[in-house]
Amino acid sequence: MAIQFIKRDLSAAIIEASMYFPVITLTGPRQSGKSTLLRHLFKNVPYTSMEELDTREIALTDPKAFLKRFDKGVIIDEVQRAPELLSYIQGIVDEYPDRRYYLTGSSQFALLKNVTQSLAGRTAVFELLPLSMREIEDINLDKDIDSILYNGFYPAIWSGKNIPKLLYPNYVKTYIERDVRDLLNIKDLDKFQRFLRLCAARIGSIFNASELSNELGIAANTVSSWLSVLQASYLVYLLPPFYTNTRKRLTKSPKLYFTDCGLAAYLLEIDSPAVMNHDKMRGHLFENYVVTQYLKGEYNRGKSGGMYFYRDSNGNEVDLLIKKGAGYDCIEIKSAETFHTDFTKGIEKFEKEYPELVKDKYVIYGGESMPDLPVKIINYTEIP
Repeated sequence: MAIQFIKRDLSAAIIEASMYFPVITLTGPRQSGKSTLLRHLFKNVPYTSMEELDTREIALTDPKAFLKRFDKGVIIDEVQRAPELLSYIQGIVDEYPDRRYYLTGSSQFALLKNVTQSLAGRTAVFELLPLSMREIEDINLDKDIDSILYNGFYPAIWSGKNIPKLLYPNYVKTYIERDVRDLLNIKDLDKFQRFLRLCAARIGSIFNASELSNELGIAANTVSSWLSVLQASYLVYLLPPFYTNTRKRLTKSPKLYFTDCGLAAYLLEIDSPAVMNHDKMRGHLFENYVVTQYLKGEYNRGKSGGMYFYRDSNGNEVDLLIKKGAGYDCIEIKSAETFHTDFTKGIEKFEKEYPELVKDKYVIYGGESMPDLPVKIINYTEIP
């Protein structure tokens, strides 16, 4: 397959913001296509990367001279490796408001802390995750659900640059382990790798640091610290619970998901679509896929937040609640190809408790769409 550029849905929000902000900051996991997107949108803007040791050394040694090279502006990749540049960029855009800077970074902690301190009011911040289903709908590749869950959504796979069995092992070695070393002083990388795999095995489950600490033989606060690094690197996403101030007993801990189902499948040692079809984690990975499709939709509109799950003390649950005005769209997720009426039980329980909060109701599953029912029954490829 020929290598191709895949149009990203976030483009419109970035272009609009670039008309009003002198600095655009784009964050997200490594290899999600951040610099590719900016270089495509702003073709005439020069590009430089702080991943290159020589370039970074020049930028840190004499930041004024380095930035003076770019009298109209520049795309700076992985800028968190040279955070000192941000204060100088602040001064430049204040003095020369026509200049434009486009910054990327793959670590929330290292980048956003410095950005909010130095560029408050001067930058629009966006988050770019791996591709969404909508972004690949025109690519002529096999899109059966087992292949999708196995392949994941990193652009290198869908653009023809790489394949899953080569990309994911090297992704873990090259990026995750290196970033972990940068952020944490972990002496036992084998234990951290086990931690990664245990997290993958808990997709769609309530996150319990104490449970993981017992399995790994480490302190619970260490587990929490390691998890925060995965969050900061945009590798996992914690879906918060729906909660009210009433006396109803509701779950208060988040659910754990990976931002890419292909990476999770690799960590679960699923090595082909055929193996995926029979694996016990298939349903959890399907749920992961649906949740992250909605998450990408929010990010691609330049928004964040507004996503929850519901679970009460009796085990009644709605997989996903999406904030919609004063209420919520309610979404149940099932990997089965045959619809059963009991798929909607969780939504019905929630609607009985909170009738004023329910907007649209969906079941996302592996079968054919039936959108004209009171609960919209939607195929996994047609997520709104």
